[in-house]
Amino acid sequence: MYKKLFLEIEALEEKYIKVWQEVCDIESPTEYKEGVDRVGDYFAERALALGFEVERFVHGRAGNVVVITMNKNSEEAPISLSGHMDTVHKLGSFPEGTKIKDGKIYGAGAVDCKGGIVAGLMAMEALKNCGFAERPVMLLLQSDEECNKSQKATIKYICEKAKDSLAFLNLESYNKGDACLMRKGIMNLRFIIEGKEAHSARCATEGASAIHEAAYKIIELEKLKDKDGLTCTCTLINGGTAHNTVAGRVELNANVRYAAADEREYMLSYAKKVADTVYVEGCKTTLVMGGSRVAMEYTDRNADLLKRMNEVFEKCSMPTLRAVASTGGSDAADVTVYGIPCVDNLGVEGEGHHTKDEYAYVSSLSESAKRLAALAVGLK
Repeated sequence: MYKKLFLEIEALEEKYIKVWQEVCDIESPTEYKEGVDRVGDYFAERALALGFEVERFVHGRAGNVVVITMNKNSEEAPISLSGHMDTVHKLGSFPEGTKIKDGKIYGAGAVDCKGGIVAGLMAMEALKNCGFAERPVMLLLQSDEECNKSQKATIKYICEKAKDSLAFLNLESYNKGDACLMRKGIMNLRFIIEGKEAHSARCATEGASAIHEAAYKIIELEKLKDKDGLTCTCTLINGGTAHNTVAGRVELNANVRYAAADEREYMLSYAKKVADTVYVEGCKTTLVMGGSRVAMEYTDRNADLLKRMNEVFEKCSMPTLRAVASTGGSDAADVTVYGIPCVDNLGVEGEGHHTKDEYAYVSSLSESAKRLAALAVGLK
């Protein structure tokens, strides 16, 4: 079965490279619901033509989640594949459109994460063409992974749809030989610092500089730099009114990454202490919690899934994968917390994530589709 399946995927390669180009040409920054929905409609149309079932979770602010299912009436536990349609790229970021050069495809979401979705649908078509009907295979298309516009409504819907899955294979970008079992959580903090304006010539006797206060706080926050644990980076700062005026207000933003829930709790306590500490007399600070993402912590459940995946890969002479951790966040963390067996980073391979140089290796499309199709057939 594996040999027949892999030959079918190779026969579909040219068709799906074109799909890859077309879907990357649809601009879909998270905040542009119309574009994200166009991506979802593109995949839905192709899925319906293949005879698959299509469902949508319609949201008012975020793009609509699309769920594509083959073999829906099978009573076996499903395999779930999932990737996100939204990108970080603003409209017009790729004025020349998607292009292929020297074995690489350049475009918005080429590697993060439209390429993974294309590989998922490619695997499903190959499975259909080879007569696979043993279990349902779902492709769940997330709409606001990069920036949470739905207040977690979309990922909650996805988790509920996938709750009975034998495996949830997340299609974030692949790193050769790696499978992600752990990811850091993300927390955004905003420090609103209020001082007292005064003429800059009287800074020694009047006023209280919010910029001066912010400087002390930045130093304290930037001390947290554990690459395997808790990190804090001050990312945006805005304040002051004129070149000759003591700054009366500053807003300071900090991005926090943490590996476990106890680190998150420690960070909240630490940030409150920094906010409450007055370094410049006359200043006061309000701490505001921004968006956050849970950590994907190590679980025996996910480790066991990877073990079973590698057994399948050995049977069909594919490279096995080693467990790794990532400093970035992803929906795989929410899926893991929900209790679904999950392994991340099974999409296409490339570089330049979140930049105008984003690309994926064209050859990695078939490689990814083969991994996914083999797992659909062989996982027990």
